[in-house]
Amino acid sequence: MEPYLFVLLVGLAAGAVSGVVGTGSSIMLLPVLVLTFGPKQAVPIMAVAALMANLARVLAWWRDLDWRAFAAYSVPGVPAAALGARTLLELPSIWLEAGLGLFFLMMIPVRHILAAKQILIRWWQLSLAGAGIGFLTGLVLSTGPLSVPAFASYGLVKGAFLATEAASSLALYASKVATFQELGALPAELLMHGLIVGASLTLGTFAAKALVRRMKAVTFQYVLDVLLLASGLSLLWAALR
Repeated sequence: MEPYLFVLLVGLAAGAVSGVVGTGSSIMLLPVLVLTFGPKQAVPIMAVAALMANLARVLAWWRDLDWRAFAAYSVPGVPAAALGARTLLELPSIWLEAGLGLFFLMMIPVRHILAAKQILIRWWQLSLAGAGIGFLTGLVLSTGPLSVPAFASYGLVKGAFLATEAASSLALYASKVATFQELGALPAELLMHGLIVGASLTLGTFAAKALVRRMKAVTFQYVLDVLLLASGLSLLWAALR
């Protein structure tokens, strides 16, 4: 029972973080789920939970959603996420843990490079980003450190950014969950675990809404770097133990 309580507490904190900065729930929760349930079970559970967390963010910021950006990103991203999920299920567990850990660590310098360049992109470039990030979402689960600069480069900020990034991620995760269900990788037990974890993320997301306009950009940078570093190292440790 204690591991479940710990997962739920981390879920509340992860939901609060993602509700403020637009990402971070999977980065915080995935290592805990891997250690509690194993990598092959953790990924479908986190996919269901992420589906609920993004739905909560969409509902919290519905009026600010940029539908043009959502369509540009999601139309190519949805089939790409399904392809990534199919690829994921073929990988050995140790590759999955090590790959996720290395991906999180790589995202620390990559996102800083993208932010430093301050590139502005158009809708068709956002579509290309959606296809690439969609495949990675299916493959490695958490691509918030990539989708965040993509939508920011399109010019979205605050509520519009949170709503549009969440709606797009919701579409991608729905594609991934449907693929898991189709391939028999999401039995009823894992689905229930995902719904419970997702409920804790949802509560954290709504609790954090009041903090969005108070959080400084530099604080966000530090929080995300710490999350990526801690999660990446913990997943590598799980792969090597």
